Amino acid sequence: MAEKPSPSVKSSKIGRYVLLAALCIVFIGVGIWLILKKSEKPAKIPQLTSMAGAKKRMAVPSDKVIDYNKLKDRTDQALTALMEERKAPYGVEKSIDMIVMPDESIKVGKETIQMKNILDEVRLRQGEIVETDLTGESKSKGKEDAFGIHVVQPNENIWDIHFNLLKDYYDHKGIHLSPLADEPDRLGYSSGVGKILKFSENLVHIYNLRKRRLETDLHHIYPLSKIVIYNMGRVFALLDRIDYKDVNRIEFDGETLWLPAIQ
Repeated sequence: MAEKPSPSVKSSKIGRYVLLAALCIVFIGVGIWLILKKSEKPAKIPQLTSMAGAKKRMAVPSDKVIDYNKLKDRTDQALTALMEERKAPYGVEKSIDMIVMPDESIKVGKETIQMKNILDEVRLRQGEIVETDLTGESKSKGKEDAFGIHVVQPNENIWDIHFNLLKDYYDHKGIHLSPLADEPDRLGYSSGVGKILKFSENLVHIYNLRKRRLETDLHHIYPLSKIVIYNMGRVFALLDRIDYKDVNRIEFDGETLWLPAIQ
């Protein structure tokens, strides 16, 4: 007859089983932890990488918006003061509504547009090459200038808009410009002021805010739909070279404005 195992042998076997079971539980727990740890990485890392990439690719629009609506209603004192400061050197208190920089945006009515978009179209129209860097900023040759904006009102025409700018300019210099200064003389010849106004049409651009494009006339005006854009540097560089006492000696051939030499 076989001998029965002693109590000590039974206890040692039970201890081994318990130890093996404990080790199995530990190994299974470690395995599950490793699986869960690995499954977390693909979900988190691509999301962080994607957000970082989006920030690099996204062109951040300028937050400097010159709001014509607030200027007209005088509801923003800081903006009104800024415009007065910018207008002061030119003496264009009435004829120009806003003076903006190339990195700013303008808001007229419900339309908001970045100046750089308008200027890019102007340069393309003039045959210039516009380069855009990786941040979305446009680059072009030459120094950027300040730009005067006149918001076109119903029944205005480009001639009167230019004349009001010229009148503002000479008032600032203490020179009174007659309301008839742009009228032809008795023989039908253009006055000096009239020639300046005709030439100045080449220095400005008309932009349709609704259709987002340049235009060549001011017909079919809807309220707050079109603006006249002056390159302040170019316009006033021209005016500063003209001595008003010689204004009636000015000649204009349709393209070039000049002052003949005194014989």
